[in-house]
This record gives sequence, structure tokens and C-alpha cells, in this order.
Amino acid sequence: MGIEKSEAEWKAQLNEEQFRICRKQGTERAFSGAFWDYHEMGTYRCICCDTALFSSCDKFDSGTGWPSYVRPLNEDVLVLHDDRSLFSCRTEVACANCAAHLGHVFDDGPQPTGKRYCINSAALAFVQE
Repeated sequence: MGIEKSEAEWKAQLNEEQFRICRKQGTERAFSGAFWDYHEMGTYRCICCDTALFSSCDKFDSGTGWPSYVRPLNEDVLVLHDDRSLFSCRTEVACANCAAHLGHVFDDGPQPTGKRYCINSAALAFVQE
């Protein structure tokens, strides 16, 4: 992990929703985030450390109410962890550079990967091309 900050430093940098999601493994309500129905071309970056994570070219409408992607820009930008909260077993997606909780990945996405990276909008910043 590259960036390490205290809880107080993260609270000073992020708004309340971003902190709850990225640093406390929260989630936003479906269909409530800024990027679930966003269609501009560009790059989605980690809100905590500005690491480039996903391309708009790999985004698809999963019908879930969260931004969804078939793959990250590079496998090295993400870390995957088992998440056994909420009485289920899921795979958590975190930023490899700062350990921000981003969302979860599922094996029900479209080809070519069959993956659905279901990511919270509050964990992302967008840079238009």
C-alpha cells in the first residue's frame, strides 16, 4: 500500500459520505450515486488518492444502480478481499494504493471478462477525456 493517513486526515480530506464508504466499508443506496447513469468518456479515479481505476470504455449498465465495469484499467490498481459481512460471502474491491473500499466484484458480468465490478460513485472522481 502506498498512501497511509490517520483517520483524522481522511476525515479532513473526504466528505462524510466518502469517508463512510471508503474508510468504513459502507455503501451508497442504489440509483443514488453520481455515476450510476453517467455516460461521458474518460477515466474514473480513486477519490482518496487519485489513482486511475476504470475506463468509461469498460463501463456497462448492470441494472443494479451502481456504476459497473468489466475490468479495471490495470489489475495492479485493485486489491481483492473476502467480505463475509451482511450474512453473505462477497469479494470486496479496494484501491491498492490507499486501501479505500470501492465496492465489490461479481462473476455475473458481460464478456469479455464475465466480471461486474460494482463500485460506489462516492469512491470515484471522474476525469473527462
